[in-house]
Amino acid sequence: MSNELEVTITSLLISYFFFSITMLTLPELLRIPNVDNGLPFSISPDEKRIVFSWNKSGVWELYVMPLQASDEIASGLSPLPMTLDGAKFSPRFSPDGTKIAFALDRDGSESYHICIHDFATNTSTDLTTDILYAHQPNVSWSPDGESLAVLSDAKGIFSLYVLPLDDSGARMIRNIFHPCWDAAWSPDGKWIAVESEAAASDRSIHIVPVGRHKGKVRTVQLTQDGKSLNAQHPAWSPDSKTLAFSCESSEWFNIGLFHVETQEVIWLTDSIGDDTQPTWSRSGEIIGWVHSEGARTNFQFKRGGDAIREVKVGEGVHARPQITADGVVILFEDVNHPTDLWKINLESGQATQLTKSLDAELNFAQPEEVWYPGLDGVQVPALLYRGAGDFAVLNIHGGPNWHLQFSWNPELSFMTAQGWTVLAPNYRGSTGYGKQWQNASRFDMGGVDNDDCAAGAKYLLKNGLSKKVAVTGRSHGGYLTMTCLTGYPELFVGGSAVVPFLNWIKSHYASREDLQHWNIENMGDPEENKDLWMARSPYFFLDKVNSPVQMICGENDPRCPASDSIDSRDKLVELGKEVELLLYEGEGHAFYRIENIVDAEVRRMDFLEKVLTADGGL
Repeated sequence: MSNELEVTITSLLISYFFFSITMLTLPELLRIPNVDNGLPFSISPDEKRIVFSWNKSGVWELYVMPLQASDEIASGLSPLPMTLDGAKFSPRFSPDGTKIAFALDRDGSESYHICIHDFATNTSTDLTTDILYAHQPNVSWSPDGESLAVLSDAKGIFSLYVLPLDDSGARMIRNIFHPCWDAAWSPDGKWIAVESEAAASDRSIHIVPVGRHKGKVRTVQLTQDGKSLNAQHPAWSPDSKTLAFSCESSEWFNIGLFHVETQEVIWLTDSIGDDTQPTWSRSGEIIGWVHSEGARTNFQFKRGGDAIREVKVGEGVHARPQITADGVVILFEDVNHPTDLWKINLESGQATQLTKSLDAELNFAQPEEVWYPGLDGVQVPALLYRGAGDFAVLNIHGGPNWHLQFSWNPELSFMTAQGWTVLAPNYRGSTGYGKQWQNASRFDMGGVDNDDCAAGAKYLLKNGLSKKVAVTGRSHGGYLTMTCLTGYPELFVGGSAVVPFLNWIKSHYASREDLQHWNIENMGDPEENKDLWMARSPYFFLDKVNSPVQMICGENDPRCPASDSIDSRDKLVELGKEVELLLYEGEGHAFYRIENIVDAEVRRMDFLEKVLTADGGL
């Protein structure tokens, strides 16, 4: 039997087995909830409770569950009763465990409000009512529980503020003059570590003095040998003497330790692959982090002078670890399991599921990690979902500083079960494959990354994996969908761009200051580099499109303004092109309402099926 026939039979059996056993439709798959994996959960100081954001009810609410020795799977959990409307994320227990702080997004605009929920009175309070500015969702409690370190753009740039709970008003502590993203207050109350954006896609960490200090104390930026470190994910040791962080060291991210008294940096890891998201045990005896190599991850840790060890739930994606007295609580997802909370025993490696978003047992096939030649011959990493039919979809991830791993992607698995082959390229500009790969698209967005995606379509066609290829993607992937359709129209029978931008210049000036900062760092000044900005804007080349286009966008999107898609729809209509625009009111860059999510994804799949099965084409 030939290898090709074996693959075809295997794919058919997988497709049959999936539909005959689970019988889940696409809307049913999309309604499967998941614990939020983009922002942190929190464990109470006594380690008896855990609070997290979950869309179990179809909206993003906060849940509290016991964290007991038995660790039974949560069932019948109800969200915390609140009168505040909107999506709730990033909960943080107060030092005494009587309250939580959290971020509230009322309309999808990511203009987060900072709120408090008091367990004793069962009341919730918005500390930032009637604001005309935004906050980052990351906050940190002062050790006395009387204030929060927050990051606000009240003065036009995200800066560090201290926000008391007594309604006395926030006060600015430090303006880094770069957009700030995260803050961590030291347990002794003397310092706040602030993570901010820097050059290109780099980050930097500043140690800002607060509270009582002897003598004059200044803000310190993490450096080594006189050079600023590309550092992120600050995590204080319980004694406040050491700050752990993830940092670019040579080609990969490693875990560094900054000693406050000596201001020296030492390296805890030196590995192939990225080490990120450091976390300490409450005793300070154990430090751990997430280790990632391409599509695979695990949790690594070190106890005192012992050797580094690793544990994992399975072949999937681990995130946001927090060490407890008897293990590590961590988020985990894979191809067949949405993101849930798990606990892993660090001695035995046994993993126990804490939340259960999915009751059914799915049997989606694990994608393959493949490499294919780019247009310049450079090998491009990708995930390949093999289907049994003649059609393929090029699925382009967003970011661009992100990469697709062995994660929960029911849309991609559903496409494969339909018989379509799906190729998900981790094109140049993606994370996970070294710093040189990540920086390869700087000042070349819509260039080398677009070429890598086009090469993926050629790989599918050349190797007999498909006779027709459609393209789709979200955010930066939506942008690249449109650059593919305008730059390589001969390769694709159609494209669906989800929350895309198409005009660098217009979308830049319609975006928030921190987003503008990223644009300038990665594409240069919009006036000085206007020719480049226009050359990489598919809006100006829509006449090149020769296949149907679908654009899906949210009314309140702060990252890829809906006006970009509306303008492009109007221009495509004027040019006589086939185009469909789906505009969802009350949604932002990430859709929160389950009905809108289902509607958008079902219509996207219908569009892709239509262009793939239409007569003619390639």
